[in-house]
Order: sequence, then C-alpha cells, then structure tokens
Amino acid sequence: MSQSQKTNWAQFVPLVTVFFFWGFVAASNDILIPVFKKAFDLTQGQSQFVSLAFYIAYTVGSVIYMVVSLATGKDLINRFGYKNSLVFGLLVSALGTLLFIPAANTGSYELMLAGLFTVALGFSVQQTVANPLAIALGDAKTGSQRLTLAGGINNLGTTIGPLIVAYAIFGGSSNDTDLSIEAVKIPYICLGIAFFLVAVFLKFSKLPNHPEKDLEEDSNSVTKDRSSALKYPQLVLGMVAIFLYVGVEVATVSNLPDYMEKELGFSISQVAPYVSLYWASMMIGRWGGAAEAFGLDKSKTMALKVIAPYLGFGVFLLVNYIAGNDLQPFYFYAVIILILILADISTNGNPARMLLTFSVIGIIALLIGMNSEGLVSVYAITSVGLFCSTLWPCIFALAVNGLGKNTSQGSSFLIMMIMGGGIMSYVQGLLADSFSIHFSYIVGVICFAYLAFYAVTAQKILKNQGINIDELESEGSH
Repeated sequence: MSQSQKTNWAQFVPLVTVFFFWGFVAASNDILIPVFKKAFDLTQGQSQFVSLAFYIAYTVGSVIYMVVSLATGKDLINRFGYKNSLVFGLLVSALGTLLFIPAANTGSYELMLAGLFTVALGFSVQQTVANPLAIALGDAKTGSQRLTLAGGINNLGTTIGPLIVAYAIFGGSSNDTDLSIEAVKIPYICLGIAFFLVAVFLKFSKLPNHPEKDLEEDSNSVTKDRSSALKYPQLVLGMVAIFLYVGVEVATVSNLPDYMEKELGFSISQVAPYVSLYWASMMIGRWGGAAEAFGLDKSKTMALKVIAPYLGFGVFLLVNYIAGNDLQPFYFYAVIILILILADISTNGNPARMLLTFSVIGIIALLIGMNSEGLVSVYAITSVGLFCSTLWPCIFALAVNGLGKNTSQGSSFLIMMIMGGGIMSYVQGLLADSFSIHFSYIVGVICFAYLAFYAVTAQKILKNQGINIDELESEGSH
C-alpha cells in the first residue's frame, strides 16, 4: 500500500458502525449484571456469568474460525470476503438478540446467557474482520489513529448504552422494586433490528471484500521464515497481556454496581451514570489518542490532544443531561482528565512507554480506590477507564510487529484472548463473595502489574530482533 494513500472515508465511515455496536452491548452488560443478580437471586460470582458468557464467545468464535480454516485448507475470511464476513457476523448477532424474547418471557437466566453468547459470537467474526480492514483503508502510517478513532466511536456506544438500557428497563423510576425481567427484551429486540439493517447497509456499501494483499505487507518483519506466529515471544507474552488488559477493563466496571450498592447505598438504576462515566472515560482517552488521524500540523495536533478529551467529556455530560441525571458530582472529573492528557503527551506516542506509564497510573488509581471511601473511591475506580483507553493498540503494536506473513494469524490469537474480560470478572466476583468488594479490586492491580512487565520485556525482545520501538505504529481496537 502506498504510504501516501489517504484514508478512504467513504469505506471507513460505514465500517465504524460495527465498532459502535460492540461498545453499546458490552457496556450494557454492566447494567444487566445487577439486574439479573436481583431478579434471579444470584451471588456476585454467579452474576458475573454475564461477562463470562459474553467474552468467552470471542474465544469460541476464534477457535471455530481457525479449526475450519485449517480443515478446509483456506482462510475462511479470504474465501468469503471481508465485507461478506462482516455481514455474516452481524446476522449471527441479530439471531442472538432474538433469544432474549423467550428468555424474558420464561424468566430463564440460562437462555439470557445463551443470547449474550450468540451476540458475542457474531462480534468475534466482526472483530476479526474490522480491525485489519480499518488498517487497510488508508495510509499505513495513520492506521493506528484510524483504529483509535474507531475506538472512540466504540466508546460513544459504551457511553450511551448503559443509560439507554437502564431507561428501557426501569423507565424514569429509581425504584428497583419496579423491575420486570420482561423489560430486558425490549432494548435487545431493537438491537436485533439495528443489526439486520446495518448488515443490509454494509452489504451494499463500498467496503472491499479482498484487501488482504495490503494486509500481508509488513516492513518491520525481520524473521519471516518462522512457521507459526506462536514462535514469536512478543506475541505469546502479548496474548497474556491482552487477556489481562481486557480482564482489568471489564472486571473493574462489571463489579462497580455491586461496589456502589454495598458501599454507597446506591440503587441499581442510580449506578447507570457512573457505569456510563467509566466507558465514557475510554472514549475520552481514545479521542485524544486519535488526534494524529486528521493530518494536522504539530501545533494543531497538540491542541487537539488537549481539546478532544474534554469534547468527549462534554458528550458524556450532554447525554446524562438529556437523561435527566444530576451533573454536579461529575465536574471534578475534569481534573483527572488533565492527568490523562499530561501522561499521554509525556509518552510521545511510544507504545511501550505509554503501556508502562498508563499501567503504573492504573495501579495507583486502583490502590486509591481500595483504600478510600465515598465518591473519591468511585472516581478512582472509574478513572481506570481513562488509563485503559489506549492500551489495546499499544499491546497490539508490541505483539504483532515483526511477524510478517504470520501477522493475521497472530491477530486472531490476540482476539481469542478477549475471553479475559469474562474470566477475570468472574475471579473478581468470587473474591468479592469470599472477602470484600473493596479487596476484590486487587485483581486489577495484578493485571496492570503484568502489563507494566510486558511493556519493558516486549521492548527488549523487539530490540533484539532489530526492530526500532520508536517507529512502531499502534494497531487494533476492540
């Protein structure tokens, strides 16, 4: 691909619609968890089966994809095409939403989980296609910024998802006694219709079916003779990093409603704005990280790095104002956003430095949350979203650089490790049941500690392979 090629916005804009849906559904799970916990009388550990069923589907989907590809002797996505595979993934997700109808009518927790699993199974296909496709739709030098921009659209979905689903379930009431499990099916029926309409839209869009020739190029590859992606240590350690990164990202917010109910006396419906704040924090960080995607000069790019996060914060305030929520408690969060901006600027775009810096700050934030009370602890916990916001592309860059022809295989292995979101949420839920919800956040501290270790170790591995860490482009989004 020519390095001077501009972003194909006519193709990129339709593509990012699927990023929005991933975020909307994933964040909405955090409202379903306390709803199901109360409706089905579950322990905190049992309620985390919502996250487990959702995120384990990514692994199952990746395994099916690889097994069938190996059995048939040809990559499935290359055979059917990127656009067609994306449409197929959307239709699978639409099928999953239909399961919410009998699940809600019969009051079946198991069928609810099956519905979420099927929705995420479709997402696994979409993720495998959309991440490399977004990289291919323009100059490789700005591939990371396009994915960060797509991640910002993803987090627009995560910001409004909890608010819409909470309103659909509770209406305007803050009284949890008004809860009816049948109300859960309403937003998911609407989602199913949206999945189908977007599938039709993408089918007739200008998205390419076969951009794989561009995706196979890798100027950083120095060891193209390795027969398997698993023979690259940066990838193997990176798989663990993705597992724990998604783990801390999801577990932190999945257990937040239980924390606020037990420690602050909030009702389930009152927690929704804080869940929204957590996911908005991801959007805030990614909007700042996408500043380079617009091809501005250095001074304007730096200004955008400062302005964009506060624009994202403004979106959060706006949607909560429309939802009728009190904004007063959230104004102080603007100070915490400044810490994110300064940390981002200090890393100068180096993925290893950013991963290390943000992981250390993430540890500090969780330790403050574990050792404080009231809204101070809540804001410390929600700020984890800020410092997780750009870590996926950092890990992706460190893990797949130098893989050459094995890059797509390595990417599939990384997508598989998204299951960490479900497993680590469940582990934290078990710790909350056995010890306390406060102590359970030690899970996130451990996850961040490994990410800091990986930042240092991966840089050394790549240096030994002759790859200059300062020239790496951050890749990937989820």
